Amino acid sequence: MLVAHVLVQAAAALTPAPPATQGVTSYPASFFASQQPANAAEMVNRIPGFTLDSGDSVRGFEGAAGNVIIDGRRPASKTDNIEAILRRIPASRIERIDIIRGGAPGIDMQGKTVIANVIRKAGGGLTGLVAAAQNHTADGRTALAVRAEAQGEMGPRTWELGFYAGKGIDDGYGKGSAVRRYADGRPTVTADLDQEGDLLDWQGTGTFETPLAGGVARVNGRASERKYKFDEDFRILAPTPGLEASSEMFHKNDAELGVNYTRSLNGRTAIELVGLRQEGSFDVASLFAAGAANSVFELDRETTETIGRAVLKYRHDDRLSFEGGGEFAVNELDSAARLFVNGVNQDLPAGNVHVKEERGEAFVKATWRPITAWTVDSSLRYETSTISADGDVVLEKTLHYWKPRVSVAWDVLSRTQLRFRLEREVGQLNFDDFVASSRFSSGGGVTAGNPDLNPEQAWVAEAAVEQRFWGSGSILVAFRHYELKDVVDRGPVFGPAGEVFDRPANIGDGTKDELALEASVPFDEIGLKGVLLRGEVVKRWSDVTDPTTGEKREISRLEPLEWEASLTHDLPQWRINYGVDAYGGFRETYYRYNIVETVKFSTYVHPFLEWKPRPDVHIRFEAPNVTGRGVRRTIVSYPGPRNAGGPPAMEHRDTNAPQMWYVRVRKTFGG
Repeated sequence: MLVAHVLVQAAAALTPAPPATQGVTSYPASFFASQQPANAAEMVNRIPGFTLDSGDSVRGFEGAAGNVIIDGRRPASKTDNIEAILRRIPASRIERIDIIRGGAPGIDMQGKTVIANVIRKAGGGLTGLVAAAQNHTADGRTALAVRAEAQGEMGPRTWELGFYAGKGIDDGYGKGSAVRRYADGRPTVTADLDQEGDLLDWQGTGTFETPLAGGVARVNGRASERKYKFDEDFRILAPTPGLEASSEMFHKNDAELGVNYTRSLNGRTAIELVGLRQEGSFDVASLFAAGAANSVFELDRETTETIGRAVLKYRHDDRLSFEGGGEFAVNELDSAARLFVNGVNQDLPAGNVHVKEERGEAFVKATWRPITAWTVDSSLRYETSTISADGDVVLEKTLHYWKPRVSVAWDVLSRTQLRFRLEREVGQLNFDDFVASSRFSSGGGVTAGNPDLNPEQAWVAEAAVEQRFWGSGSILVAFRHYELKDVVDRGPVFGPAGEVFDRPANIGDGTKDELALEASVPFDEIGLKGVLLRGEVVKRWSDVTDPTTGEKREISRLEPLEWEASLTHDLPQWRINYGVDAYGGFRETYYRYNIVETVKFSTYVHPFLEWKPRPDVHIRFEAPNVTGRGVRRTIVSYPGPRNAGGPPAMEHRDTNAPQMWYVRVRKTFGG
């Protein structure tokens, strides 16, 4: 590590980095010229030391933020993720992208240690694109998709429209085999597996921005529909031929309307108002059949969310700024679930419920730069929520949480920064956990709902060091420690007739640690012009007490190790970019009261080539899953709770997703 540090320091001394001022590094449009990007998303993905975070899918506005803002503001949208918004901004409309590390006065870091601020050019006229893509799999399926987008101006007003429609292929499933072994002397079962998942969806988006009452108002809307179907045939070969078939279909509709209004009150003070309304419906039908036995699960769910938010910002000078404000959100859920086993209706805990949450949050934030090399970004938030439920579960409870945060950045050298963070994080309760759900494939069965959950809390300590070098290179090492309380995992619940179901539950305290390494290495300095290697690896450790066995184990669904790498080569003289992305194999383990399921994915390799025969025409070729990604599921099933002592059955399922070939043609205009 010492030798590597010395080499990096020497390289950094030889080549000037992009301009940096007090923790802000600016990347002008010219920085990306050799890469020939089509939109802001492609530009952001090439920034050294930056990894796009689209935000969290939670209720409320404050906690759902990603790590990108546009013209200093966060978009007033939650369902339209930031990557999709960036794809709709043509590269020709970008003046520069500022990377803020550790904080800067006047910038809301949104709880992140590093954010990107995409600065657009004024003017530009009418621009847009049309695109068509086709994905073809080795097993004969074809998926088509089309996209159209446009942006323009009407005097001081601007507008954006977008539409997408297409079919998607779930690359997590394929054909394979299975072996099921019993501990009670029954003969071993062998089977062929055939799994297939397909998606149909469309979405339309629109925004309109206009001067209003001395400020600027931006209205955005989004509507979408999604249909997904999964089928699995478990064809038993021995000892007796048979068939176990399962399928799942869901239909989801979403609509959102958001308004963002900002106004400068004087040279130092500004206000920001946000209003947001979401409505959605979600219908599920799951079926399982094995000979004469069958199970049917049905779910109808409707949700609404209404958010109001106000922020007052004050920038004292280039070294100190404050902001304060609050938000109020009302969320409602109506859910009706039904389970039929061999035609007989079964009682489900929390199967039919109406849940309402009224949630408020007040906050103050400050960014202070006492001297040029140091930045302190801090906030204090107070959250209160009242959750009430009626139907199968009748309850009402009120929760209160203080959420302090302080982040310190120290520019040790011009291209070396140390960052420290201490924060109390409070998770958002997931409405999906409040209601019943199903997963008949892999023996998952039915999961009961649990509206009586507390959000998971954590004290988080983080330390990171980032070294930039060779102009556009960077290396980041970060360590995070989490002291967890009220961990949300899985536990058993008993039905009215003594039936046992799995459900989400608070299982007590725990710990989690993460060690992350991110690197962006350009090879121009060693003669390989246009070659860039980017990668990230994260190692995780976790520890909780299992509610069924009382023994220590890792947290469900947490990947102990994950990595990804991308090698690209830009050839502007040929108008070609090509490369390969690799996503490392990983493991996830799910703990239920009677089942332990472990899923292992092998490495996923994805080569691509993009050719621009004309500046306004982009043709992209991809070979997703060129190595035929494999998935192994190991399911250990107990006859009752795992601590009851009954011998388990074990099932191994090995499948390989089909190889794919993808081509996209994109035509831009204007700009």
